[in-house]
Amino acid sequence: MPVQLVVPTRDAYVTPAHVAGTARWVARLWRREVPAGHWMPRTHPVVLARMVGEFVDHVEGAPASRGLRAAASTERFGGKVVLVTGGASGIGRACVRAFAAAGAEVVVVDVDGAGASAVAAEVGGFGYAVDVTDGEAVAALAERVRAEVGVPDVVVANAGVAVSGGFLETSAADWARVVDVNVWGVIHTLRAFAPQLVERGEGGQLVVTASMASYTPSRTLPAYATTKAAVLMLAQCLRAELAGRGIGVSAICPGFVHTNITRAARFAGVDAATQERLREVTTRRYLRRGFPPERVAAAVLDAVERDVAVAPVTAEARLGLLLSRLSPAVLRAAARVDIGPRR
Repeated sequence: MPVQLVVPTRDAYVTPAHVAGTARWVARLWRREVPAGHWMPRTHPVVLARMVGEFVDHVEGAPASRGLRAAASTERFGGKVVLVTGGASGIGRACVRAFAAAGAEVVVVDVDGAGASAVAAEVGGFGYAVDVTDGEAVAALAERVRAEVGVPDVVVANAGVAVSGGFLETSAADWARVVDVNVWGVIHTLRAFAPQLVERGEGGQLVVTASMASYTPSRTLPAYATTKAAVLMLAQCLRAELAGRGIGVSAICPGFVHTNITRAARFAGVDAATQERLREVTTRRYLRRGFPPERVAAAVLDAVERDVAVAPVTAEARLGLLLSRLSPAVLRAAARVDIGPRR
């Protein structure tokens, strides 16, 4: 006999642990969770009705809905829809591959449309070319993804750019570019997809790629660090706002990770030839550090599973976070050291 078990995860009386062993007694079981309390039929009637309708339709012969496929899967993220911006390269691409390997249906978003399509084809996902600095384009993307794939269970706002150079050297155009991508890109992404997760009523996870620079000041990275500090705070504010909806928000804070962001970084106040030399020097430094983006992706999956608020990745990121809490004066002193390549 087919059985669908709808579990209110916040029920203080009949906790999820009470039904943990149901699969031993039921051959055809679909277990679905709703971030609700004991009175779920009263507080979440639309969600419950939708789940019942999907189950009845499937038992009577209709194809299984995405929610039912996810409920029946034994994979880590089986049947879940995961959207990643900046997914054509670096940490974003590593996240796409990791989620796909864990059973997710992955949506790859990148300003590089060909790159997004190539990565999507590699993992059997969906690729979209979108510039996250364009709020209207991101809003249109959200509607298109809902229609063609479904409401994402996980959204990873990862797209970002780097600008290096002192404050006095960084032009207004450089500031505008890094703020547009690193701050407005995240805002546009979350504003487009968070309402969909709220409306669906089944929880989910929003992930923001911040940086150890968000809590470690540096004379070399004022523009980049400012934008990453902004999205770290945004993630924590949004986490508080959406907690009652069963939607988690995680900020990932990598340290020195070898990706192609160093090859595309903008070094303020230098000519084109010096720009290329500094990119090469910085890229070699990060390569010697030997920390690949795949390890960051593993931390992202772990943060989603455990609903981690702030996840520092790499030893230097963890040390920086500890010092920011225990001895911020040490970080302020260290910020005076020019860590950039010699110009």
